[in-house]
Amino acid sequence: MTTSGSDVSVENVVRTVVAGHRGQRGALLPVLHALQAELGHVPQEAIPVLADEFNLSRADVHGVVTFYHDFRREPAGRTTVRICRAEACQALGSESLVGYAREAGLTLGETTPDGSVTVEQVFCLGNCALGPSVEVNGRLHGRVGTARLGSIIKGAVSS
Repeated sequence: MTTSGSDVSVENVVRTVVAGHRGQRGALLPVLHALQAELGHVPQEAIPVLADEFNLSRADVHGVVTFYHDFRREPAGRTTVRICRAEACQALGSESLVGYAREAGLTLGETTPDGSVTVEQVFCLGNCALGPSVEVNGRLHGRVGTARLGSIIKGAVSS
């Protein structure tokens, strides 16, 4: 591992999280979730440490992190918006929410340059009967139209 202060800190966090899962079968995914909960994302500096801890190649660990959309490689914005794109929400108009986000300058899968908002697409929020659905900062909203999405985001960003 490199010797810069931030890398050493990430290495310590990774090794502590891994230690808490030692002996657990298939611990890589739970460790990745725990790292994201602790750090807000799975930083690139964690990959070689995880590879060492799990006796895997760096490519194997990187492949798991990049395969699952729930893992972020960069910190999320202060407000996180998740738009459901599953079939039920699509049938009820979620594509208009995606269009609204794009028109507002929000790109799916990215964080605004000022770090205020991250917009993600998900493929089910489990709120199918009340679609289209969005989740903003962990709070689920159903029957969301473009005007309501705008006010929800505005309220979340300003608080």
